[in-house]
Amino acid sequence: MKSAPLPTRDGISPSYIWLPEGQWQHALHFLCSHFPEVSEQIWLTRFAKHEVCTAEGNALTPNSPVKRGMCIYYYREVENEVAIPFQETILFQNEDLLVVDKPHFLPVTPGGNYLKETLLVRLKNSTGIDFLTPLHRLDRETAGVILLSCNPKTRGRYQALFQQNQIIKTYHAIAAFLPDLPTPYLKQSRLEESAQFFVMHEVEGEANTETLISIIERRGENALYQLQPKTGKKHQLRVHLASLGAPILNDRFYPQALPVGHDDFEKPLKLLAKRISFIDPHSQEHYHFESQLSL
Repeated sequence: MKSAPLPTRDGISPSYIWLPEGQWQHALHFLCSHFPEVSEQIWLTRFAKHEVCTAEGNALTPNSPVKRGMCIYYYREVENEVAIPFQETILFQNEDLLVVDKPHFLPVTPGGNYLKETLLVRLKNSTGIDFLTPLHRLDRETAGVILLSCNPKTRGRYQALFQQNQIIKTYHAIAAFLPDLPTPYLKQSRLEESAQFFVMHEVEGEANTETLISIIERRGENALYQLQPKTGKKHQLRVHLASLGAPILNDRFYPQALPVGHDDFEKPLKLLAKRISFIDPHSQEHYHFESQLSL
């Protein structure tokens, strides 16, 4: 595996961008054009610190010529990043895997307004493992068990488990009690991206998602549900419960997306990746990991 030309810094790996079709006077012109939210002065400071370079490791200057097909590496920064006041817990670690209990509100990977306050950056700092890579997705709002690869040489075999549906995942959720829902209930539907940014919706057509829904216990007007997804579409569990008339408590996207605002740390989404189990492709050992968190 070819390493990045810039080292990991404070747990943050360098970002990179491939230059698309176009004409630019020089490197500074391209970067300012492509990232209008980043000021020219910030880019000049990064150039001065030799923190902008080619894939071959050659430092660029503001006046360096650039062209389509070049790959430029740089360090991304986020000003005034909001601290997430919850801590992850490592449940298991060996030379191939890191299993972690992720808290609510913490993004898994950097993106948007989150960089240092992400699970991946925190873990790179605490473990010193540069090659950490999440093996599956877990929404920022969702808490619970997530697997990460520590070893690039074996990563593919674990990724294949997810692709071949050989990973059993069990979630817990709190939502309105549905007295007329026969359980266990297999919810099937076709989910696609909606015209509204970041939101999924159900459409007509062949089902591409399946969730087995059971009720663990009733809690007044609500119930604690067990959700076992057979597929892994974005927001699948949230859409499925909302479509049945029981949106997950504190869901800001379903059934209707609310205006974007600051997180209310007192009102986490009541969705938890409670358990994950699988047969290890190397040792053939049966692994079963359970979140220490509860709803």
